[in-house]
Amino acid sequence: MKATKMTTAALLSAVVFASLSSTPAHAHRAWILPQVTVVAGDEPMVSLEAAISNDIFVADYRPFNAQSLLAYDHAGQPIDLENVHSGRFRTLADLPLTTPGTYRVVSASAGLNARWVEADGTRGGFPGRGQGFDDDALMDAIPEHADNVQISQVSRRIETFITHGAPRFDVIEPTGRGLEMRYVTHPNDLFSGETAYFQLLIDGEPAAHTNVTLIKDGMRYRNQQQDLTITSNSNGELQIPFAEPGMYWLEARYEDEQAQPPATKRSGSYVVTLEVLPE
Repeated sequence: MKATKMTTAALLSAVVFASLSSTPAHAHRAWILPQVTVVAGDEPMVSLEAAISNDIFVADYRPFNAQSLLAYDHAGQPIDLENVHSGRFRTLADLPLTTPGTYRVVSASAGLNARWVEADGTRGGFPGRGQGFDDDALMDAIPEHADNVQISQVSRRIETFITHGAPRFDVIEPTGRGLEMRYVTHPNDLFSGETAYFQLLIDGEPAAHTNVTLIKDGMRYRNQQQDLTITSNSNGELQIPFAEPGMYWLEARYEDEQAQPPATKRSGSYVVTLEVLPE
């Protein structure tokens, strides 16, 4: 299999800015890591590891929320993950691939959050840390005399893809909600020495001029994290050159003021784990 080529003239004009950073990482980052992303054989199974960590793909902080981890087959039908277990630092699960096609493993949420200042000067917020979005309860949660109330429309998506046999695009199509990736090059058809073509979308529309961070596995064994920063063009399009094979963590963050009332700000985060194979 070879990487899919550009399909539109617009992608040919995509503008990419890339820079290598030597700044060490300090933020905790979430990821879902499959042991492999392309498999063959009779009803194979792939193990997954998911965590929040300091170093990419090194579970050293806390496990991923197992209840938020969902899997879908190539037709978009939900399937059960097997042998799900959360330990001190990571969550483990097995994904059965009973029929050929591309599978999606994802944790996604979207909704409204609010921040304000209480009458006594303390800061308040809804939903609270670790709680899910509840748009119906949000307005009632804001105190009557709260000051500097800020309501935001927020989306978060963390995912990865595994293909049994030939890759398919059915299940990887964007949903039209939150920050997402439209894959022109299939995410399980990536090779070193080749360029992949993607498009970032926010609520189904191009996410223009969005910064994307790409980090290759093995950062624990490097003095610097060596992250690659890429910016999408005015149509949200990205060209990503993969120089080496391996697992990669990709994160995109977006923010604007095009939110639906009562929100005044819209923000989204997107994370995906990609495997790049030798050419």
